[in-house]
Amino acid sequence: MNRITVLAICASAVILLYILEMVRRRKLRTEYSILWLFGSVVMLVFSLNKKWLDYVSQAVGIFYPPSFLFLVGMLFILLILIHFSITISRLYQMNKKIAQELALMKHGDIAGQDGEPYNTIPAINPESGGFPNPGTE
Repeated sequence: MNRITVLAICASAVILLYILEMVRRRKLRTEYSILWLFGSVVMLVFSLNKKWLDYVSQAVGIFYPPSFLFLVGMLFILLILIHFSITISRLYQMNKKIAQELALMKHGDIAGQDGEPYNTIPAINPESGGFPNPGTE
């Protein structure tokens, strides 16, 4: 085995073990770890089985098999980025909806007992010389 193969095996094994450890410690949710685990297993399999790596890289048209391994890794990172972008977009929409519902709930709490909105302008008492009533603020 040459150095690039050993490096690829070590890197994919470390990524696989790290992802498993993060899932075990509950620092990474299982739904997010699936792509990472799949990518590291594919990288590990191609790193361990040079014949498969040579065959697939030649079939794709890449003549240097470690370059194909790098390409596979980059494609998995791209898939993970797309997955996270979709998740962030969904969370943004949920956050916006919750903020709107909270604003409506606060508006409902501010409304008076009779259902009328709370008047933020103090009532003027003509008997006190135009000053607001002390109890109406």
